[in-house]
Amino acid sequence: MTAAIQDFQGKFPKQLWPLFFSEMWERFCFYGMRGMLVIFMVDVLLLDTEKANLQYGATQAFVYAFTFIGGLFADKILGFRKSLFWGGLLMITGSVILAIDPKSFFFLGISFTIIGTGFFKPNITTIVGMLYKEGDTRRDAGFSAFYAGINLGALLGGYLCISVGNGSLFSDYVPTHLRWNVAFSFAAVVMIISLLTFINTQKKLGTIGVSPLLHLTVSKRRLVEVSVFLGSLVTIPILMTLVSVPEYTDIFMEVIGPAALLYLFYEMRNFSLVENKKLIAALIFILFSIVFWGFFEQSGGSLSLYAAENLHNTFFGLTLDPNGVNNSANSLFVILFATLVGLFWVWLSTRKLEPSTTSKFGFGFLFLAGGFLIFFLGKNFASESGLTSLELFTLGWLVITFGELCLSPIGMSAVTKLAPEKIQGVMMGMWFLASAYGQYMAGILGAGIAKSAKNMSNFEKLQVYTAEYKLLALYALLAGILLLLLSPYIKRLTGSVK
Repeated sequence: MTAAIQDFQGKFPKQLWPLFFSEMWERFCFYGMRGMLVIFMVDVLLLDTEKANLQYGATQAFVYAFTFIGGLFADKILGFRKSLFWGGLLMITGSVILAIDPKSFFFLGISFTIIGTGFFKPNITTIVGMLYKEGDTRRDAGFSAFYAGINLGALLGGYLCISVGNGSLFSDYVPTHLRWNVAFSFAAVVMIISLLTFINTQKKLGTIGVSPLLHLTVSKRRLVEVSVFLGSLVTIPILMTLVSVPEYTDIFMEVIGPAALLYLFYEMRNFSLVENKKLIAALIFILFSIVFWGFFEQSGGSLSLYAAENLHNTFFGLTLDPNGVNNSANSLFVILFATLVGLFWVWLSTRKLEPSTTSKFGFGFLFLAGGFLIFFLGKNFASESGLTSLELFTLGWLVITFGELCLSPIGMSAVTKLAPEKIQGVMMGMWFLASAYGQYMAGILGAGIAKSAKNMSNFEKLQVYTAEYKLLALYALLAGILLLLLSPYIKRLTGSVK
């Protein structure tokens, strides 16, 4: 059955599109909440900007760290399908809790969402990878299209939720005291749609994503599965404590990364030298991605505050919420260009001109550097009140988007190609665990920027923020050059994988 699915005709397998929509709505939920976190913590929970950045980094770090754990349970116990279903239920529960009373139940709702995302996110990506045979050159194009689905949800959720929450959208219809409740309720509704979409999609997946424990009796298999479900619920109060105190995040991050690496090295003893070289190559991509996301994810931290305080609210005469633009511009550009970039890779491949995965990563960092350089140049267009061009800011996100398209869908695709099937869930979890460290790094960087700008005038804050973005541009440039230099050596590790 799986072979029949993989022998599809055309550029994309038909199963890709319902998975596209399921992931789209899940990402609406995730990015809608992500875009609200810092502003909600500053305006409603009354945290100072430095603490809000650290809290943002901690929350997002746990989200992505739990994707590693979710991938592990999917590989060994639940299978990808049941992991997705359970994760969706937990995300719905967390969103409903936040919709009821986001101020009183903030950390409880966030904790449900964190664990739910851990079960959902890495496993739907792995299922997409399993729609393709090993060596299928159409895989990168498929992941680029799938990535467009991710960003369609991010575009809608990223703009709608924060704009309703801060009162710049639908303020005539939503009572002031219910704005944040309504904003969080959007996430609950769309997550229900996502889960229902996936339930219907299962009929078209054949044996892809079924339980790895089918050799056990039904009663034994259910006992193990229920133990995982109950264990994840028991983790909720522990996670609430960890998330609410950023200092605990430091300890967690010091443990989870080394533990994941040790587990990977333990698994590597079961594979051949050729397979282990591929795993080392995948690990190099994963480590570099930490730096990329540490810079990129300023979008939810320091760039949220920069957008709120230092950007005009007009875009070529059209009034827009600057934070809505910050949260959604990147997603809009991904939607516009992801499939085209994916097809461009296919076009280059047919002419034997396609760059290696390492070179694509290098280009990603060069674009990232260009985007932050544009953010830095915003200082040259600032008014005396410290407000600068929303148009230039949006241009920066356009450039960064091309960097993301060179790295993120390509990285997801590379991990599924380089990892042996037995640990694909774990390796995809490690890919997202790298994002956890990127988020953690982003929070620390954002807190440092906020601390430097504390008690300054708006114009002075602008100077501090843009100066820091210039430094990030320089570091991204150096990382990109290093990757391009390393490309021939890493290509040897990947062997026949392109």
